[in-house]
Amino acid sequence: MTKRETVFSKDLQNKKLTVVREFDAPLERVWEAWTKSEVLDQWWAPKPYKTETKKMDFREGGFWLYLMKGPEDEGSWCIENYKTIEPKKRIVNSVAFSDKEGNPNTDFPIMNWDKEFSGTDNVSKVNIEITFDKEADMDTLMQMGFQEGFTAGLDNLDDYLSGQ
Repeated sequence: MTKRETVFSKDLQNKKLTVVREFDAPLERVWEAWTKSEVLDQWWAPKPYKTETKKMDFREGGFWLYLMKGPEDEGSWCIENYKTIEPKKRIVNSVAFSDKEGNPNTDFPIMNWDKEFSGTDNVSKVNIEITFDKEADMDTLMQMGFQEGFTAGLDNLDDYLSGQ
């Protein structure tokens, strides 16, 4: 199975990054992959990193607190705070680097994600708009290797969905 392309586009004027990816899987499976911690832990981090969920409360007002753990046991904590959830259609949340208790690390930008899900019987699409408070915040994220890392994570999701 060939992996589909991840398309990134930057809108500097609106401080927005758009990421679009299709998957050869039904919408139900793709939605589950983004909303269940035991599945997210299998694909979210780019290899050789792994994701370890500390706690997930998937509901509006809830959060996902996880560690992206590297091969030398180093890592970064992140927290996602869920604002809007429309089952199998949309998730709006903020994302921040944090400490292990979920307190945001203000040295790094906060990202606001709007993920839209759509699909047919065997192909699903995720359209993600990530907005930032400042253009410099978007630049910081990109310089940290976000495009390469997120593409690798989405490739992992392809592998998961295809049973590899």
